[in-house]
Amino acid sequence: MISALNELISEIDADTGTPVDVAALASRHGSTEYHLRRMFASLAGMPVSEYVRRRRMSRAAADVLGTTDDLLTIAIRYGYGSAEAFGRAFRAVHGASPGEVRRDGGPVNNWQQLRFRLTVEGSTSMRVRIEEKNDVRLVGHATRVPLIYEGPNPHIGDFIAGLPQEEHARLKALSGADPRGLLQITDDAAQDAAEGTELTYMHGVSVSADADVPAGLDVIVAAAGRWAIFETEGPHPSALQDTWAATAAEWFPSNPWRLRPGPSIVAILERSDDFTWARCELWLPVESAEIVSMP
Repeated sequence: MISALNELISEIDADTGTPVDVAALASRHGSTEYHLRRMFASLAGMPVSEYVRRRRMSRAAADVLGTTDDLLTIAIRYGYGSAEAFGRAFRAVHGASPGEVRRDGGPVNNWQQLRFRLTVEGSTSMRVRIEEKNDVRLVGHATRVPLIYEGPNPHIGDFIAGLPQEEHARLKALSGADPRGLLQITDDAAQDAAEGTELTYMHGVSVSADADVPAGLDVIVAAAGRWAIFETEGPHPSALQDTWAATAAEWFPSNPWRLRPGPSIVAILERSDDFTWARCELWLPVESAEIVSMP
């Protein structure tokens, strides 16, 4: 996986003028576009598309400052059809227009080339099991929230707090299949979602395939397949978020599994009254990764 990510970086920075074929690159490494983009976003903290934008705008800034080419010529060089469109993209990255930067000499944001490296870890063990499940039927109350990588997500907190107290008890009584109890479910996240990207959050439970679902509840069905289930325990939500990050940095690169499309599920097994500590299970949908021997 590390070699695939670095090859992706190299192809992006070659900037041939045509989009990088992420699916073909992933296939060469025995992976999938979905898994490669998800791993990139988890490790880099930004999606592939954002990295492409930042690197192009870094090179564009160098041209604005270091050449006498007119701004339209530079805009066309970097794939923009007009100086206006180029100016909007340039300002979004650098905080000033190309003309202002050329006049004042900067400052600009310079985004360096990423490089992924495998580090030797192992001081902390990861407790994980693999289970195969039929369709997992999830029911509850869903909403759209922005993705936040670190710390509590206030949008989720506000949503849960806004549910009537009796609704939590009603949902818990509906729980009839693994994972048990009230669940935190995220779905519809982009393959390489950046922080702030909207996704679906559901406060719900898992029910049996033939369970009657009361009116007014949302339903998410996760396709049958295997799940990697990670146990976490410690300060909440930091221990859970650290484990989530470690799956990308440590577990997936060293195990023959990759992510498959589907929701991510957090089951709260035990927690303190103020929710500053919790013991959880993180359920991630996975599939067997094809092992490819590289020359």
